[in-house]
Amino acid sequence: MAVFTPVSIADAEAFLAGYDIGEVVELTAIAEGVENTNYRLDTTRGQFVLTLFEGRTDEASLPFCLGLTAHLAARGFPCPTPIEDRSGAWLGRLNGRAAAVIEWKTGAWLRTPSSADQAAAGAVLARLHLTAADFDLERANPVGPAMWRRLVDRCVEGEGRASDADRALLRQVQATLARLGDPFTTDLPGGAIHADYFPDNVLFEDGAVSAVIDFYFGCTGAFAYDLAIALSAWGFDAEGRAMPDALAAFQGGYESVRPLNGAEREALPRLGEAAALRFTVTRLHDRIFHDPANLVTPKDPAVFLRRMDHWRATEPA
Repeated sequence: MAVFTPVSIADAEAFLAGYDIGEVVELTAIAEGVENTNYRLDTTRGQFVLTLFEGRTDEASLPFCLGLTAHLAARGFPCPTPIEDRSGAWLGRLNGRAAAVIEWKTGAWLRTPSSADQAAAGAVLARLHLTAADFDLERANPVGPAMWRRLVDRCVEGEGRASDADRALLRQVQATLARLGDPFTTDLPGGAIHADYFPDNVLFEDGAVSAVIDFYFGCTGAFAYDLAIALSAWGFDAEGRAMPDALAAFQGGYESVRPLNGAEREALPRLGEAAALRFTVTRLHDRIFHDPANLVTPKDPAVFLRRMDHWRATEPA
C-alpha cells in the first residue's frame, strides 16, 4: 500500500456521502506498498480501507478484482468484502481516480514467519484456488511477458536516470528475458489467482491467517504460477538467498490442501524464474522512474534477480 493521491477529510466526507457506513472520524494514510493509494478510514460505524487506484491497476479490471474478493468472502474465505454504495456499486471516483471502500480486516503480516506460519499460508493459498473455482470472470495477466518487455524497453529509454547498479541489473534482466521468452503453457490447471501473495498481503492473528488482502494483480492464470510467486516471496531471505525449510513448509502446506500434478511439479522451477523476473522488472522500472514526491519507497530489484539462480538450479535438465 502507498499514497500517491492526497485525500483530505473534506474529500473523503464528500465521497462517502454515497455510502451508508457512518460519519468520518479519522483518515490515516497507509504508507506501505507501491501500487495504489490507501487510507485507513475510521467512521462512526466501523473501520474500512479507502483505496484510490493508480498506475498499473486498469480501471476496467476492477470488477474482476473486487468481484473475486466478494466471491471468496461470501464463501467463507478470509478476505475483505468490498463495500457497496447506496446504488449497489463498488466503484466511484475520488480526486480523479477510481475509488472503493473495502472492509478493514484485523491482524498483522509477519516479518519472520515460522515453519508453521509458512505452512498455514501455503494451505490458505490452495484454499483460495479451490474456493475460486466457480468464479466465472476472467482477466488476462496484467504483468505478463508482454508487459515485462514494455517495461524493460522503457528502462532502456530511461537509462540516463539509472544508477550504474541499475544499468547492470538491466543488462541481466535483458539477458534473462531473451533466454526465458514466454514461460507459460496452457496445459496446467488454472483459474483465478492472487498473483501477489507476499507476506505483507497475508495477515495473521492468534497464530492463524486472518485475511488475505490486495487482489489488484489478481487474474486468470496457472495455479502453479501463483504458487511460484508465493514461494519466491516467502521462501527467500532479505538478501534473496533461498531458505530450504521455508520453501518446503510453504509448498507442503499448499499440497496438504491441493496436491500438484506431475506437469505442475516439472513447470514449477521455470515459473519460479518467471516470477523472479516479473518482480525484478517492475521493481527496477519503479526505482528508475521513482518520483520522490510520492509517499512510497521503491523496493530493491536485486533481491529478486538473485532468486533466478535458485530456480534455474532446480530446473529439470
